Amino acid sequence: MLLTIAWRNIWRNRRRSLIIMTSIVVGVAFAMLTDGLSIGMVQQMLDNQIGSHISHIQIHAKGFNDNQVIQNAIPDRQLVERALGETKGVQTWSRRVITFGLLSSALNSSGGLIVGVEPERESAVTSIAASVVEGSYLSGKPNEVVIGRRMAEKLGIGLGDKVVGMASALGGDVGSDLFRVVGMYQTVSSEFDKKHMFTSLSGMQDMLEMEQRVLEYAVIVDNIEDVDRIAKELRTTLGDGYEVLSYRDLMPMLVYMVDMYGQMMLVLYVVIGLAMIFGIINTMLMSVFERIQEFGVLMAIGMKNSAVFRMVMAEALLLSAMGTAAGMLAGVAGVLALGAVGIDLSLFAEGLNSFGVGAVIYPQLTASSILSVVVIIPLTALLGALYPALKATRLQPVTAIRYV
Repeated sequence: MLLTIAWRNIWRNRRRSLIIMTSIVVGVAFAMLTDGLSIGMVQQMLDNQIGSHISHIQIHAKGFNDNQVIQNAIPDRQLVERALGETKGVQTWSRRVITFGLLSSALNSSGGLIVGVEPERESAVTSIAASVVEGSYLSGKPNEVVIGRRMAEKLGIGLGDKVVGMASALGGDVGSDLFRVVGMYQTVSSEFDKKHMFTSLSGMQDMLEMEQRVLEYAVIVDNIEDVDRIAKELRTTLGDGYEVLSYRDLMPMLVYMVDMYGQMMLVLYVVIGLAMIFGIINTMLMSVFERIQEFGVLMAIGMKNSAVFRMVMAEALLLSAMGTAAGMLAGVAGVLALGAVGIDLSLFAEGLNSFGVGAVIYPQLTASSILSVVVIIPLTALLGALYPALKATRLQPVTAIRYV
């Protein structure tokens, strides 16, 4: 009965109720769109880093990540590969040799990371093969190199041109080889494109006199949510002579940014809720003052103060619930629509590429944003209705009936 009365009371002043509901709808929809855009942007940065080179898990010899020298090779390749094959959840992996080197053309030179990879395996681990915009990816033949378009511009070279690669060999001498550019790639990160060049694993091993040694295993898992579990299992299996690092260990700042944005959006929802409190207080106070005589009559015929309190609170809850539902539907529809087509920010492409985001941002809908809306907005509405509801319960029936 109280809900029925509360529902009728809401629409007694249709304009006022629609105004407060509209403000809730706009606030909720705006918050969800902002949340989706922020999470989508940061998540893209993380996914792009994982897809371009980092992978889900990396396995090295103990201490390699702190001192990336070719002398610190994997102690036992068979042990690592057996562990990867036996660990549930590992999808695929690739061997790598990574070293800092110099790539020189007739016009210029550029330093960066020379990465020796197994082309077929690496194309299943990273997105470099799919990012080739000119030429082709590595075929596995010796002396091929794929470089970023930014690096090619700096070196003043094109497809088919020859470049000399140099790096410190295992014995301490300078190893060098002549490469031919077979492809140029372009990722969403301009900084990555300037610093990474890819060639065949066997060619790198020969140039650096490493024989069959490997410096890194890049691992992709079936479900990214299982990364920590899989990394822990691999650490247990491999022992102390190896370091098993997940993308969380390799990119702590970026992972922290994802978590930080989630907390920032929670604060935004609270701020919107607090701003909404004042509208609820104003609306419910006006409603109480307009119906003082009615409250007096209800109390005089036996309605308890607790029932009056619940009736006013029910009105606030219905208002916020309808506004929240409509706002959430609008927000979800907006995020899903923009997530499908993306938001083109090509005007700011240079700045976005320097952060590894990309010119098109795809907002993402998360369960936490929906939960925040469902919990925070109605809760703050109820808090805002507390004072008007208590005001109504403190009315004296005789005085209220005579109120003009």
